Amino acid sequence: MSSIFDVAELAGVSISTVSNVLTKKRYVSPELARRVEEAAKKLSYEANPIARSMKNPKTGTIGVISEDMTGVFYPYILKGINSVALEKGYQVVIGDTQGMTGNADAFKREKQMFRRLIANRVDGIIFFSSVPGESSSEYITDLKKTANLYKRTPLVSLERDFTDYGIDSVIFDGYNNTRVAIQHLIDVGCRKICHITGPVGMDIVMERQRGFRDGLLENGLDPDLEAVTANGDFTHQSGYVAMKQLLERVPDMDGVFCDNDQMAVGALKVLKAAGKRVPEEIRLMGYDDVFLASVVEPSLSTIHIQKRHAGIEAAKMLFSRIEEGDREEDAAGSVIGHKMAGNLVVRRSTVADSPEDWNLVDW
Repeated sequence: MSSIFDVAELAGVSISTVSNVLTKKRYVSPELARRVEEAAKKLSYEANPIARSMKNPKTGTIGVISEDMTGVFYPYILKGINSVALEKGYQVVIGDTQGMTGNADAFKREKQMFRRLIANRVDGIIFFSSVPGESSSEYITDLKKTANLYKRTPLVSLERDFTDYGIDSVIFDGYNNTRVAIQHLIDVGCRKICHITGPVGMDIVMERQRGFRDGLLENGLDPDLEAVTANGDFTHQSGYVAMKQLLERVPDMDGVFCDNDQMAVGALKVLKAAGKRVPEEIRLMGYDDVFLASVVEPSLSTIHIQKRHAGIEAAKMLFSRIEEGDREEDAAGSVIGHKMAGNLVVRRSTVADSPEDWNLVDW
């Protein structure tokens, strides 16, 4: 089914121009009106007169746009979002962009998903954006305009801080969480620590890179960061490849911090195959504390992230905005930014005699 966005794109005009032509609310030049009408006819597009006549109609649905629902991180958050939605009597519509920040195809899919959700008049959207940092300002500005096309559609960002653009955001304290991880590795005797990061250019990855660097400097360690760093993409396969690179480059390493548990699992497989004893020779840490961390052998020390709670907080923010109803645009001071701390979980990949704590509750 075609949307007003498709008509605007085919006619080469703005969405507001299409709206003005179809609703006849404002004057549009005959040439532009002709292009819009031809595009609408070609696409068999008709404006919905019932929805147009209703003031701020509620659909009882919210949208969630995620980067990778096949990963082990996002389902925790979705569980939190869904629990609040069920309490409110709402359904959740999920879109998966199947990619990471900066991925052109993922970003294109994200924009398409926003269009579909807004055209279907969801009452609000929680999203993990794949927009590259350098494109954020123009994109988010346009996104907010689009979100208000049919009715005021609240937006809440997860993981990316868009409060400067007037969008409520739930984020994690990646900088300090990483410093805590590095401090733990140093406290248990590590002096040559390597870092397996997520994709280059992601805000959350750069934040953890700063935490890694500062955590080392605070303890009098000043390594060649380029030499001790390998990039992954948050998958266990990328952790496997990155760990192989680091073993060749830094054979005398005694500690490794990975930007998530999945990459740490891939790294662990390489270390075992290479005959490296964990934690006796090399201590290994992950990040997120997904269920995998507690069931691999040895179990992974990691940073526990309040994943389900983050979903709950994001949903509460969204429904708070939905329930406020139609009103003037928020003043800058009313935008909410919620930063969530993490905590250190010590397991046998860094301290051999740590007690087991299998976490199968969320599996």
